[in-house]
Amino acid sequence: MRLIIVGCGRMGGGLARRLVETGHEVTVVDKDPDAFSRLGSAFKGRTVVGIGFDGEALEAAGVRRADGLAAVTASDDVNVVTARVARQIFHVPRVVARVYDPHKADIYRRLGLPTVSTTVWGIQRMAELLCFSHLDAVASLGSGEVDLVETETPPTLVGRTVADLTLPGEVHVVAITRRGHTFLPSLGAVFEADDLIHLAVTNTASNRLVKLLG
Repeated sequence: MRLIIVGCGRMGGGLARRLVETGHEVTVVDKDPDAFSRLGSAFKGRTVVGIGFDGEALEAAGVRRADGLAAVTASDDVNVVTARVARQIFHVPRVVARVYDPHKADIYRRLGLPTVSTTVWGIQRMAELLCFSHLDAVASLGSGEVDLVETETPPTLVGRTVADLTLPGEVHVVAITRRGHTFLPSLGAVFEADDLIHLAVTNTASNRLVKLLG
């Protein structure tokens, strides 16, 4: 894929290196030419000096043939404007903006602009590590609103069904790994000892999940 990263801070630089390593064609845009030093000497992508939402800078970065753009500068406003310009003017198929302010992130998501709020995700992940260490978080979806977690079947659940561990809209068992085989269970499936349970849980339902697990 041909991808553009606007902002070469820690996140932008790391994202650009990761994408190049996985075989993508990457161009990084930043107003400070010194910022490109974060990419390292082994970086095989392109760099463009300019402001992310400036049409000339985006044109130089190849925006008209880009498959995706990530706006990850230190400014929420710059990221949002850049993402909207990329989507509405240049019709880039995939666009995402990093937004620190959780309230702004939610507003723009409702308006159809994909955002990643590192603040929301960080708060949720730290709360998990502090309070729910027996739940192994595999991934976070969106900006941390939903987590995929794993846990071994506690003794209190052995012999009970998936329906007993389901809260519609909050907690869902998405898969069970049993004796090395993973399957999608029905609501009537019965938990066995040593099962590894894979769940999707909203960030507001963690306490209720802990109670259900006993």
